[in-house]
Amino acid sequence: MKLLITTIGTVLTLCCGDSSLHAAKPSNLPPNFVILLSDDQSWVGSSVLMDPADERTRSDYYRTPHLERLAKRGMLFSQGYSPAPFCCPTRRSLLVGQSPARHIYQKDQKNWTANYRKQLSLPRMLKQANPAYQTAHFGKWDMRFDTVTPSEMGYDVSDGYTGNGTGGSKGTGGPAAKDDPKLIRSLTQRTCDFMETQARSGKPFFVQVSHYAVHLDIFYSEDSLKQTKRLAKGKKHTMPEFAAMTRDLDDGIGAVMEKIESLGLKDNTYVFFLSDNGGRLTMPGQKNKKLPRNHPLRQGKGSMYEGGLRVPFITVGPGVKPGSLSRVPVTGLDLFPTLAELAGHTKPLPKSLDGGSLAGLLHNQGQGAVQRSNSFLLFHQAVARTAQTALIQGDYKLVKTWRDNRLELFDLSKSVEENLNLSEKLPDKTEKLHGLMTGYLNNVGAETRKITTKKANQ
Repeated sequence: MKLLITTIGTVLTLCCGDSSLHAAKPSNLPPNFVILLSDDQSWVGSSVLMDPADERTRSDYYRTPHLERLAKRGMLFSQGYSPAPFCCPTRRSLLVGQSPARHIYQKDQKNWTANYRKQLSLPRMLKQANPAYQTAHFGKWDMRFDTVTPSEMGYDVSDGYTGNGTGGSKGTGGPAAKDDPKLIRSLTQRTCDFMETQARSGKPFFVQVSHYAVHLDIFYSEDSLKQTKRLAKGKKHTMPEFAAMTRDLDDGIGAVMEKIESLGLKDNTYVFFLSDNGGRLTMPGQKNKKLPRNHPLRQGKGSMYEGGLRVPFITVGPGVKPGSLSRVPVTGLDLFPTLAELAGHTKPLPKSLDGGSLAGLLHNQGQGAVQRSNSFLLFHQAVARTAQTALIQGDYKLVKTWRDNRLELFDLSKSVEENLNLSEKLPDKTEKLHGLMTGYLNNVGAETRKITTKKANQ
């Protein structure tokens, strides 16, 4: 008897692919929503060219054909940002549409969790729009500092309270081959099963798939490692094991997209793909690297420079032109109001929302502007992290490191590398953006000091 060897992609296709079920005509149903969230994936952590005008803006080693197809099917945002440069604050922000400056690592850290539980969450908002919505969260939840669960925040179905350790975090034995690396196969299977169940019932759905990949430790399928070892290594990416884990993640994303199509839901389902923060700067075991891992971006995870905040950001769905590109700055905070508008939510949304709807961009080939409560994007951390803030308005970005009161001003349209500090050359612009920054932080009562040395497990 011959031994049947399959790739993780083949396994996922067998599990999640063909289905005889076809949904009702899309025009008869509210839209479905899928958020695919990767973990620690760099802006240049795939083979998607994140900026078509700059060949440096993709991996020089990793291969992610499914993400490439996703970008060709929909809209690629060349300037997409995570809400924070770390895992936990981004996940909290996505759920309620608020900057971490409002809800985490702040002066009321011992008490703010009780208030957080009362916030209007994504699943609760969708059920306000239409009680028929069924909602699910699979994968890394990571709402640390308390025990708030997916069900408490409104999800109908979930994996419960999960964290880094659930999917194989640092110190759990990698790099190593596994049958279900980073739980990619099982997460994908549960996602496909959930979507099929809702399609059979004729109910609209929202599912967020929060992958554990490509967070450390490194786990991968044997076949993916064989494939990546055949490829020529790059100058910034050289580690076959990490490339293999990235390939397995890509297979999982491809399987979800194939399931949506096989269920006949493609024309009525919006899919949003992004990472929770930028890529790590260091990779244990990586050898012969000649360029920084996030090149051409500065720094990486944990930093308020572009390497910590700018992430891959792709959307497909009804009315989204295939192969379109938007250079408008967007953030994960925009997902909450975007889903609200697309779902037909008519009640007033919380005034504390920091994002704006992307619907206008999605249905206008990426052109236009996003209407938010503020004219800027703001990123902030303190208390348990190095106190640092970044503000982006137009082409300009101001970064403040609070410890030494240092201000740095960059023109991102001229240098994505953030290697030219214009703060002294443009003092009026620096002062204006600094005023906007401090005004916002004062308004939301944000702490601007690191007041504990307790290390969070990120």
